[in-house]
Amino acid sequence: MRVNAYAAPAAGQPLAPTTIERRAIGPNDVLIEIQYAGICHSDIHTVRGDWGPQPFPVVPGHEIVGTVAEVGAEVTKHQVGDRVGVGCMVNSCGQCTNCRNGDEQYCRDGMVATYAGTDRDGSTTQGGYSTHVVVDAGYVLSVPDGLDAAAAAPLLCAGITTYAPLRRWGAGPGKKVAVVGLGGLGHMAVKIAHALGAEVTVLSQSLKKQEDGLRLGADHYYATSDAGTFDELADRFDLIVNTVSAGIDLNAYLGLLAVDGTLVNVGAPAEPLSVHVMSLIGGRRSFAGSMIGGIALTQEMLDFCAEHDIGAEIEVISADQVNEAYERVLASDVRYRFVIDTATLA
Repeated sequence: MRVNAYAAPAAGQPLAPTTIERRAIGPNDVLIEIQYAGICHSDIHTVRGDWGPQPFPVVPGHEIVGTVAEVGAEVTKHQVGDRVGVGCMVNSCGQCTNCRNGDEQYCRDGMVATYAGTDRDGSTTQGGYSTHVVVDAGYVLSVPDGLDAAAAAPLLCAGITTYAPLRRWGAGPGKKVAVVGLGGLGHMAVKIAHALGAEVTVLSQSLKKQEDGLRLGADHYYATSDAGTFDELADRFDLIVNTVSAGIDLNAYLGLLAVDGTLVNVGAPAEPLSVHVMSLIGGRRSFAGSMIGGIALTQEMLDFCAEHDIGAEIEVISADQVNEAYERVLASDVRYRFVIDTATLA
């Protein structure tokens, strides 16, 4: 079937309306009528060519919420009319150790990304800036009724990207957690860490968003542009989640960790970051990375967010505003996530 979409025709070029072909529905597939698609910084990195050559034209979007329009003959988990979501991956080998352990995002054969990836049939995947998508049922999530559909869309990337490290490194009562940056990822990290019961501190360049940070669940808010911040908070945190996609002085931030503390990078800057080994040795500290989560953990996150009434802070836009939205994201002029109303593509 041919469907309406917005695509980047080449690296650095504005997105434009187009039509794309969706594959025929196989026995294990789900056809989803998309309602909302979040705009992730990864979308911008991809279409700008920051992460290398891409199979243009590319339809971005891996924060997808919609309703099931049709299911394949062997699908039992989802039914027509169900509200569902799709995140950053739409397939994996399913057989390797990582897949069997529920870490499909680390598939040894490479997970199939929701867009700009090569699907198992050899076709190039195209994402959620479109009216419909066909996805293997095993990679389709159930979106609980308690979640607003538009506010739930960013949970499929920003939500799981922050939930995964917070859960893995034990954010909870008695733990001191710092979140670097209060943007699309950072604001979700604050909400989730607070709901998990941790003491939450935001580390931002300035105090411009302090009121927001405290409203969203932070207990403390510090400006990293103030050199005194790093002296005052030295050896303070059990866990730091770095959500920014720009270079930072990792060694300065590592100095904020308590003994056995961990700094986890979820932001993905295009340039390498530098670490002095003594910044780790001096406090038995760890520097780690984390990328989204497996399907089971993503479902757990959605259910957790529904239980705690957590959704993204969003601005809903029409599809023809996507290029302006990209520029505003790059200028940090959004609080805190753009979501495309895909009905405007029809």
